Amino acid sequence: MENQFIRTQMLVGKQGIEKLKNSTVAVFGIGGVGGYTVEALARSGVGTIVIIDNDTVSLSNINRQIIATHDTLGMLKTDAAEQRIKSINPDCIVIKHNCFFLPENADSFDFSKYDYVVDAIDTVSGKIELVMKAISAGAPIISSMGAGNKLDPTQFEVADISKTSVCPLARVMRRELKKRGVNHLKVVYSKEQAVTPFEADEIKDEKDFARRRALPGSVAFVPSVAGLIIAGEVIKDLTK
Repeated sequence: MENQFIRTQMLVGKQGIEKLKNSTVAVFGIGGVGGYTVEALARSGVGTIVIIDNDTVSLSNINRQIIATHDTLGMLKTDAAEQRIKSINPDCIVIKHNCFFLPENADSFDFSKYDYVVDAIDTVSGKIELVMKAISAGAPIISSMGAGNKLDPTQFEVADISKTSVCPLARVMRRELKKRGVNHLKVVYSKEQAVTPFEADEIKDEKDFARRRALPGSVAFVPSVAGLIIAGEVIKDLTK
């Protein structure tokens, strides 16, 4: 019987494929970055993928999120992701949590069950709590820094949080983690200066204007690259 992971096995070996099959990876946030991470994990043969998100697929997601199509509009992102994972690898176990990860619900997750944790969420408070929980449980974690308002995917780097520069989110994370005694964290970040977005059309009122101004612009080829880089780090670390 043909093995769908044979081309991956040629690079990581049979033992590596077995490690991936027996691994559980939790991806917190499955939007522009996390969705591509999930895609690559599924195509690499990760045996159990835990997906955490409470959003639904909207029209504005289609420009950059791999799970977003006109066929999945209105679906919970976790449901759309599960459907896609199963179409890639029917044997993959998918565990869904239809919620946003927040400090308030952090204790609902057993990090000791995760062989790797991917932080692809947006809020600083959530990211910090996620890092602290993973470290406390001894679970390896990689964190995505800012990918919004950027146009150059070649400027992404994998680095320790202590070595980052330019990225405002990385600066905040570095400061807040240091306060908590954490000086090291593997991150994917970009040195590209953020682009100033054009004003959004169809603004309804002042409240809508404020909301839109807070939303970063994004494209198909930036968050996707960040997500694939993250997946590559996860696969590399799991198959060592």
